[in-house]
Amino acid sequence: MQAIDAAEPKQSSTAKHEVTAQVTGEVTGEVLNLLQALTRRPLNRVEVQANLNLQSQANFMDRYLMPALAAALIERTIPEKPNSRLQKYLLTGKGRELAGKTVSQ
Repeated sequence: MQAIDAAEPKQSSTAKHEVTAQVTGEVTGEVLNLLQALTRRPLNRVEVQANLNLQSQANFMDRYLMPALAAALIERTIPEKPNSRLQKYLLTGKGRELAGKTVSQ
Protein backbone atom coordinates (compact mmCIF):
# COMPACT_ATOMS: atom_id res chain seq x y z
CA MET A 1 0.00 0.00 0.00
CA GLN A 2 2.79 2.38 0.86
CA ALA A 3 4.57 1.77 -2.47
CA ILE A 4 1.41 2.75 -4.36
CA ASP A 5 1.10 6.02 -2.45
CA ALA A 6 4.75 6.86 -3.09
CA ALA A 7 4.37 6.17 -6.83
CA GLU A 8 1.50 8.61 -7.24
CA PRO A 9 2.70 12.11 -8.11
CA LYS A 10 1.44 14.83 -5.83
CA GLN A 11 0.67 18.30 -7.12
CA SER A 12 1.94 21.23 -5.14
CA SER A 13 -0.20 24.31 -4.67
CA THR A 14 2.17 26.12 -7.07
CA ALA A 15 1.51 23.55 -9.81
CA LYS A 16 -2.25 23.87 -9.27
CA HIS A 17 -1.95 27.66 -9.55
CA GLU A 18 0.03 27.34 -12.80
CA VAL A 19 -2.64 25.10 -14.35
CA THR A 20 -5.37 27.55 -13.33
CA ALA A 21 -3.40 30.46 -14.76
CA GLN A 22 -2.96 28.59 -18.04
CA VAL A 23 -6.67 27.83 -18.32
CA THR A 24 -7.84 31.36 -17.56
CA GLY A 25 -4.94 33.31 -19.02
CA GLU A 26 -4.62 31.64 -22.41
CA VAL A 27 -7.75 31.31 -24.49
CA THR A 28 -7.20 29.38 -27.70
CA GLY A 29 -8.59 30.29 -31.09
CA GLU A 30 -10.88 27.27 -30.86
CA VAL A 31 -12.42 28.56 -27.64
CA LEU A 32 -12.85 32.03 -29.15
CA ASN A 33 -14.67 30.46 -32.11
CA LEU A 34 -16.94 28.62 -29.69
CA LEU A 35 -17.72 31.86 -27.86
CA GLN A 36 -18.62 33.56 -31.15
CA ALA A 37 -20.97 30.68 -32.00
CA LEU A 38 -22.81 31.14 -28.69
CA THR A 39 -23.26 34.93 -28.86
CA ARG A 40 -26.82 34.88 -30.23
CA ARG A 41 -28.46 32.13 -28.18
CA PRO A 42 -27.76 28.94 -26.21
CA LEU A 43 -26.98 25.97 -28.45
CA ASN A 44 -26.69 22.22 -27.93
CA ARG A 45 -23.53 20.31 -28.84
CA VAL A 46 -24.75 19.26 -32.30
CA GLU A 47 -25.75 22.84 -33.17
CA VAL A 48 -22.40 24.25 -32.06
CA GLN A 49 -20.47 21.59 -33.97
CA ALA A 50 -22.52 22.30 -37.11
CA ASN A 51 -21.98 26.04 -36.67
CA LEU A 52 -18.22 25.49 -36.44
CA ASN A 53 -18.16 22.85 -39.24
CA LEU A 54 -16.71 20.21 -36.93
CA GLN A 55 -17.20 16.49 -37.51
CA SER A 56 -15.43 14.89 -34.53
CA GLN A 57 -17.22 14.96 -31.20
CA ALA A 58 -14.00 14.01 -29.38
CA ASN A 59 -12.09 16.90 -30.97
CA PHE A 60 -14.92 19.31 -30.12
CA MET A 61 -15.05 18.18 -26.50
CA ASP A 62 -11.25 18.24 -25.98
CA ARG A 63 -10.32 21.43 -27.82
CA TYR A 64 -13.44 23.61 -27.58
CA LEU A 65 -16.02 22.64 -24.96
CA MET A 66 -14.00 21.42 -21.97
CA PRO A 67 -11.46 24.30 -22.02
CA ALA A 68 -14.31 26.84 -22.23
CA LEU A 69 -16.15 25.19 -19.33
CA ALA A 70 -12.93 24.97 -17.27
CA ALA A 71 -12.24 28.68 -17.82
CA ALA A 72 -15.86 29.52 -16.84
CA LEU A 73 -16.48 31.18 -20.21
CA ILE A 74 -19.57 29.06 -20.86
CA GLU A 75 -22.00 27.17 -18.67
CA ARG A 76 -24.51 24.38 -19.02
CA THR A 77 -28.23 25.10 -19.03
CA ILE A 78 -28.76 21.90 -16.99
CA PRO A 79 -25.67 21.77 -14.75
CA GLU A 80 -26.97 18.91 -12.60
CA LYS A 81 -27.25 16.68 -15.73
CA PRO A 82 -24.13 17.29 -17.86
CA ASN A 83 -24.95 14.38 -20.20
CA SER A 84 -28.60 15.29 -20.80
CA ARG A 85 -29.78 15.09 -24.41
CA LEU A 86 -31.44 18.47 -23.78
CA GLN A 87 -28.20 20.11 -22.62
CA LYS A 88 -27.36 23.49 -24.12
CA TYR A 89 -24.44 25.83 -23.54
CA LEU A 90 -24.51 29.58 -23.02
CA LEU A 91 -21.99 32.32 -22.39
CA THR A 92 -21.19 33.48 -18.88
CA GLY A 93 -20.58 37.15 -18.18
CA LYS A 94 -16.87 36.52 -18.56
CA GLY A 95 -17.47 34.73 -21.87
CA ARG A 96 -19.69 37.56 -23.18
CA GLU A 97 -17.02 40.09 -22.25
CA LEU A 98 -14.29 38.13 -24.06
CA ALA A 99 -16.51 37.46 -27.12
CA GLY A 100 -17.30 41.19 -27.30
CA LYS A 101 -13.61 42.10 -27.21
CA THR A 102 -12.79 39.75 -30.09
CA VAL A 103 -15.59 41.18 -32.25
CA SER A 104 -14.39 44.76 -31.75
CA GLN A 105 -10.74 43.98 -32.56
